[in-house]
This record gives sequence, structure tokens and C-alpha cells, in this order.
Amino acid sequence: MTRPAASSTTRSPLQLAALIVGAVFLLVGVLGFIPGVTTDYDMLTFAGHHSEAKLLGVFEVSILHNIVHLLFGVAGIALSRRADTAKLFLVGGGVIYLVLWIYGLLIDQNSAVNFVPVNSADNWLHFVLGVAMVALGFVLSRNTATTAPRAGRL
Repeated sequence: MTRPAASSTTRSPLQLAALIVGAVFLLVGVLGFIPGVTTDYDMLTFAGHHSEAKLLGVFEVSILHNIVHLLFGVAGIALSRRADTAKLFLVGGGVIYLVLWIYGLLIDQNSAVNFVPVNSADNWLHFVLGVAMVALGFVLSRNTATTAPRAGRL
């Protein structure tokens, strides 16, 4: 009986990063629905700035916010199966989080446009996440490219 090649079951560092980031998003999405981990859970609303619930007592959350984390988590886990889609998740997701950071800086947090909702802690976490995800996507993808041997080279 022959064993499958190690590369068929081994994830590249890029794929592993996407898997870990996806798993963390999934965990955060679940934790957002757990009273105690989310303070003022009874104030959790579907969306909007009126949600007073805070994940870990710091980050404003709503049902919509938690669902977005769950969806990002599922996407990260699913897209980690291949290097090209893992890079797409990390870079694309990172860009989305950077746009969300800018959005959070520009809006009035006490207005209806704060539908996610976000607060200052969320804004800066979105910045860090965005930069980290984009960096992981680009830095780790440099090591996944395979080069074909050139003719005449041994």
C-alpha cells in the first residue's frame, strides 16, 4: 500500500495562516453569542448603533456583526484549501477590514449609518486585522510559488 504524497495533505504556511485566521473569526462569531463573554448581552440587537452588547466588554457587537464574523470564519476555513484562494481570503479580507476601519473613522458612531456597529476599539482592531491579513497574504505567498526547471539546467 502506498502513502499519498505529503504535499497533498500538508498545508503551506499561507494556507495555514488562512485556516487559523478563519478559525479565529469563527470563534469570535460564536463568542459574540455567549452571555458573559459578551457583556450586556440582553442589549444585543440585530444591527445598529443601539446595540450595547460588547464582546469581552470592549468590542461593540450585534447579531449582524457576529454573523459577519461567522461568515468570514467559514470563508477562511474553506478558502484555506488552496494557496491561491488562501491568498485571496487574506488579502481580500484584509482590504475589506481596512475599508471598514476607514468607514468607522469617518462615520458618526451615534448615527444610523453605524449599522454594524463599531466603536473606537473595533476601529483599531479592524486596522490591525487589515494590515496583518494583507501582510500575511503577500509575505507568505512568496514562498508558495513553484518554479519550473529551465531547459539546460541540472
